[in-house]
Amino acid sequence: MKVAVMGAGAVGCYFGAMLARAGHEVALIGRPVHVEAIRSKGLFLDTRSFQAHVPMQAGTGPDLAQGAEVILFCVKSADTESAGRALAPYLAPDTLVLSLQNGVDNAERLRTVLPRTVVPAVVYVATEMAGPGHVKHHGRGELVIGPSAGSRRFADACAAAGVPVEISDNVAGALWAKLIVNCAYNALSAIAGMPYGELYQGQGIQQVMRDVVHECLAVAQAEGVVVPGDSWAAVLKIVETMPTQFSSTAQDMARGKATEIDFLNGYIERKGRERAIATPVNRALHALVKLMESRGRGGAPDTAGAAAPGVGAA
Repeated sequence: MKVAVMGAGAVGCYFGAMLARAGHEVALIGRPVHVEAIRSKGLFLDTRSFQAHVPMQAGTGPDLAQGAEVILFCVKSADTESAGRALAPYLAPDTLVLSLQNGVDNAERLRTVLPRTVVPAVVYVATEMAGPGHVKHHGRGELVIGPSAGSRRFADACAAAGVPVEISDNVAGALWAKLIVNCAYNALSAIAGMPYGELYQGQGIQQVMRDVVHECLAVAQAEGVVVPGDSWAAVLKIVETMPTQFSSTAQDMARGKATEIDFLNGYIERKGRERAIATPVNRALHALVKLMESRGRGGAPDTAGAAAPGVGAA
């Protein structure tokens, strides 16, 4: 199977490398600093159980996707449409495009510029780019994807490569479940400059998180989305399993990169306005992160680790 990764950061490099190790032809489309290293030595895949240099094609242009049967679409949410337009001329009509992105509406937005099958995916993996062409895997590594003509073949290929994939009829609910956890942690970690464990112990923070979850669930219900599981239990699981983790929003701000806050708390605030549902806590968190972005200020140190599974991990 030929696979191309559009926006080959930590998430795309990890899944691309796992597929390449299993014998699939994988091409990474990413930033020059990583492309040069990968062309020279292969991608260095650094996991808890093994380390390996994985040879793969790498380039900076979307033409590398020519002939791909599957696209792992991993760009930042704000770049969805522009990256999709750039990719469009190189895709066959039957190419399966999987959106491995944060937020809940990327697949829908991508379909407006790619008139072909676009399947939403929920990513649960903790990874980081630890250096040029070096992806470090901290934990987990599974996907939940929507049904399509090509989903089963892709899931089987991933299973053989050591990547568990669940095909779900309620992928929208799974995306919202991840979004709710992101909304509870990402902005607060960035604003406070604290990892999850320290943040959670802060005075009044648990109630703020509960308010965020309550607002998100109200908006989800108005949108007709059935969110699986216990959202508050999911929030607690993150702080219990990754107490030293900084959110991806905190990491983006520390590195001077644009965050995806518009597609997290900002998305809840926008949808709440459309549905006449008050979302004051999400609105305040969104506004504060945007203010910090405008001043180029972030709290997490440069040594912050990988994004936690389900917490800005894409």
